[in-house]
Amino acid sequence: MENTKELTEHSSRVERKRQDSFGMFDGYDSCSEDTSSSSSSDESEEEVAPLPSSLPIIKNNGQVYTYPDGKSGMATCEMCGMVGVRDAFYSKTKRFCSVSCSRSYSSNSKKASILARLQGKPPTKKAKVLQKQPLVAKLAAYAQYQATLQNQAKTKAAVPVEGFSWGNYINSNSFTAAPVTCFKHAPMGTCWGDIAEGVRVEVPNTDCSLPTKVFWIAGIVKLAGYNALLRYEGFENDSSLDFWCNICGSDIHPVGWCATSGKPLVPPRTIQHKYTNWKAFLVKRLTGAKTLPPDFSQKVSESMQYPFKTSMRVEVVDKTHLCRTRVAVVDNVVGGRLRLVYEESEDKTDDFWCHMYSPLIHHIGWSRSIGHRFKRSDLTKKQDGHFDAPPHLFMKVKEVDAAGEWFKEGMKLEAIDPLNLSAICVATIRKVLADGYLMIGIDGSEAADGSDWFCYHATSPSIFPVGFCEINMIELTPPRGYAKLPFKWFDYLRETDSIAAPVKLFNKEVPNHGFHVGMKLEAVDLMEPRLVCVATVTRIIHRLLRIHFDGWEDEYDQWVDCESPDLYPVGWCQLTGYQLQPPAPQSSRDSQSSSSKQKKKAKSQQYKGHKKMTSLQLKEELLDGEEYSFLQGTSDQESNGSASYYIKQEP
Repeated sequence: MENTKELTEHSSRVERKRQDSFGMFDGYDSCSEDTSSSSSSDESEEEVAPLPSSLPIIKNNGQVYTYPDGKSGMATCEMCGMVGVRDAFYSKTKRFCSVSCSRSYSSNSKKASILARLQGKPPTKKAKVLQKQPLVAKLAAYAQYQATLQNQAKTKAAVPVEGFSWGNYINSNSFTAAPVTCFKHAPMGTCWGDIAEGVRVEVPNTDCSLPTKVFWIAGIVKLAGYNALLRYEGFENDSSLDFWCNICGSDIHPVGWCATSGKPLVPPRTIQHKYTNWKAFLVKRLTGAKTLPPDFSQKVSESMQYPFKTSMRVEVVDKTHLCRTRVAVVDNVVGGRLRLVYEESEDKTDDFWCHMYSPLIHHIGWSRSIGHRFKRSDLTKKQDGHFDAPPHLFMKVKEVDAAGEWFKEGMKLEAIDPLNLSAICVATIRKVLADGYLMIGIDGSEAADGSDWFCYHATSPSIFPVGFCEINMIELTPPRGYAKLPFKWFDYLRETDSIAAPVKLFNKEVPNHGFHVGMKLEAVDLMEPRLVCVATVTRIIHRLLRIHFDGWEDEYDQWVDCESPDLYPVGWCQLTGYQLQPPAPQSSRDSQSSSSKQKKKAKSQQYKGHKKMTSLQLKEELLDGEEYSFLQGTSDQESNGSASYYIKQEP
């Protein structure tokens, strides 16, 4: 054993080295004991702060340790039993692999005996690991301890999709995915930073024969939403071991995490022979490269905290009667999506899926406040444990001034038909409610009692002035039974003795959304909103997106707003544990195509969706046609050439 003087000098050198070594990790809070303490105790659920616009730069005075090479000098953590390079260990005496283990050991001697108990030995005060114990036994004991901790952790398992892989799908077809920054409502959507190709991360090394998990550095070759195609450092142009993973996953870390966590970095077996000095290789390769921010995993966790909780009561559209709302209770929350069960459903099968930012849900009392129809519950009082969701949790619509010129009953406009989301139809304002809300009906298809009127806010991007389709070369669906074709607005307004809603009353804001034609994403099938499907952006009209469901014919496409909370980045389902629906097989397309051609376009069958549904289910999903009005007014960017955005028709 080293004498005290030698140990002190060695520790002093290592401490100095620790301060200026791992220069690739400069600025990382986890390298400092004080900052580590402050960051770990911060559990605020406030809004997630944006990541720095520039990722950390890896500098050139760093040291990266390989393991084991038989020469670096090994050490064993007296707290957890982790075996690693001695110089990478924490404290002057190098007794612990991390700050956490050091504190745990000193604060609670019982915890320090975990390893001894795992090895079948009686606990001692110091629980020191025998130096002569075989290395494999140490690794096995630590692996068992880590497995115990992981089993206790409350983590959501990713939902596999049998037979479908986003990585293979994108690689084999050279597809491009919409970037995470396009989805402000999704996890990390507002704090993604400039994560891009070339960024380096530390990931598990799967090309290794060691009995415990080890890591190596990899670079991002291609980015597709949350998913990244990674290549281990040292493989150069060899893509044989490239692999896809979710960049927000628990096994992805910034460069430097292994050093501060006491985890071993081991080069892949395939290239282990290429270099004799891997430390020098990594220092050369990583100098000047970028890596993830040190608090990236914390930001991911914070962005996946949702304010809606189970048993909260809300008002939501009645899926059997569009014109009214009902009380429903939050039954489940997955990735911000809510499964709502109508309050009167005894067996909890009468449900409705939507996002927490959907304009279809409101606080209790909303319907009465604006004059919207409401179905009273047969229940005389709240069920035990149920409570009203606070009003501040719901998305706020843009305030409007209805004092001057405003929408009036009978005015004509164009609107996305919630019964057929692939169509924009001739529509009429049937009732003007308070706070800017409008009840709208589709001309030629309305029920006599108005039960299929639907509510849009005046700022909704799903309603358009007369002439919108014509100027943007979109096929406008005329009223059913209207024989004077091709349809002309001027003639129709004169024949119906009606006027067009003024163009200036419509929302013309067009945010810089970042979507491009051909981009892949995951999208809710609004005709069956419990399903999230593989989809493609096929057309962009200002802020309006045409979403195509891969594997299905164009007639099943849906128009959605660029800020719809029903659109998600590639990898969202895997990240949140939601089931992804892969592209439809050819057999399903053929059967649905033949059946849809045989059906007449009755009102209850207007949506030609690819899922077989009852009329009740169909009515449930048609409501989501309104889910595009959230986040209005968030951008001050106007449409380029707003004067030509619409055709102004004079009757």
